[in-house]
Amino acid sequence: MRSTTLLALLALVLLYLVSGALVFQALEQPHEQQAQRELGEVREKFLRAHPCVSDQDLGLFIKEVADALGGGANPDTNSTSNGNHSAWDLGSAFFFSGTIITTIGYGNAALRTDAGRLFCIFYALVGIPLFGILLAGVGDRLGSSLRHGIGHIEAIFLKWHVPPELVRVLSAVLFLLVGCLLFVLTPTFVFCYVEGWSKLEAIYFVVVTLTTVGFGDYVAGASPNQNSAAYQPLVWFWILLGLAYFASVLTTIGNWLRVVSRRTRAEMGGLTAQAASWTGTVTARVTQRASPAAPPPPEKERPLLPPLPCPAQPAVRPPSPAPPEKAEPPSPPTPPTASALDYPSENLAFIDESSDTQSERGCALPRAPRGRRRPPNPPRKPVRPRGPGRPRDKGVSD
Repeated sequence: MRSTTLLALLALVLLYLVSGALVFQALEQPHEQQAQRELGEVREKFLRAHPCVSDQDLGLFIKEVADALGGGANPDTNSTSNGNHSAWDLGSAFFFSGTIITTIGYGNAALRTDAGRLFCIFYALVGIPLFGILLAGVGDRLGSSLRHGIGHIEAIFLKWHVPPELVRVLSAVLFLLVGCLLFVLTPTFVFCYVEGWSKLEAIYFVVVTLTTVGFGDYVAGASPNQNSAAYQPLVWFWILLGLAYFASVLTTIGNWLRVVSRRTRAEMGGLTAQAASWTGTVTARVTQRASPAAPPPPEKERPLLPPLPCPAQPAVRPPSPAPPEKAEPPSPPTPPTASALDYPSENLAFIDESSDTQSERGCALPRAPRGRRRPPNPPRKPVRPRGPGRPRDKGVSD
């Protein structure tokens, strides 16, 4: 991550923290001041009703009560019906151990002995990574099961010819709705019934727990009226599944953001390449217009070739004169259907160098008959004629 991005993110988080602090201060500070005034009124009322108790003795008594409550004591346990209640029975101790390795840490029960605190240090160092591995495995299996179930619904939507993009959106919404129904709404109603909380208090406890905030003002099973030893262990297994679901949701969101970032980078790279290409083209055109027109490069010189007649009007070429040393009668005139490629010592010249000229004139090279055998080339280098009626060069000997 770049330094500028990191600083911008840090500034955003700090701004978020300051805004949250201002909101919480505006909401909670008046309630705190009211509670403090009420406590002072109750204290003065108690001193007036009991003049034998001094103000100092009452302050010490209140301090001891506060320390006892912080240590896990509950004033309701003085009654005979709840005399056997303990905050460290097996179920409560199991739940406390679970809050350590899940890093929730409600704070309603705290360790008061040095041996317990020392053991908690090593217990947390080993248990937190172990629970992290378990949470990853359970989250993967739970997410796969939910996605497998939603896959059948996607198949039904595809059979109904629903667009694939809409199907992906619907599957993501169903994934969130099913998870919230199983791990948020259902436990909310269960806690409302078992703990006697309001719906707001129950959903507040659910969200604070599954986000591992764990204030400790509301804890399931902490009431002395709850006598079931299996209740808090069951709550811990719900915490395990709920945290696994939220971990799966966060993983899905992270993968989606990674894909979106990758696509965005690819698109930006394509746009950058197009912009660079366009800039180069415009620069080249501007430079070409600003500079004087350069002469075109000279074309490659081609040897002069005799023009070939079109097949529609074949030209009759006069026979070559016989060499003076050999007394042979002159060859008969070439029939009108003869082609220029039929003459000896001109085959290679026309084949190799006259194709461009013939294509420019729109005339195709005539082909020799298949059954006719062409005369072999002479051993000497052929000389290209300069015109249809000109004799051969003088340097050519028979």
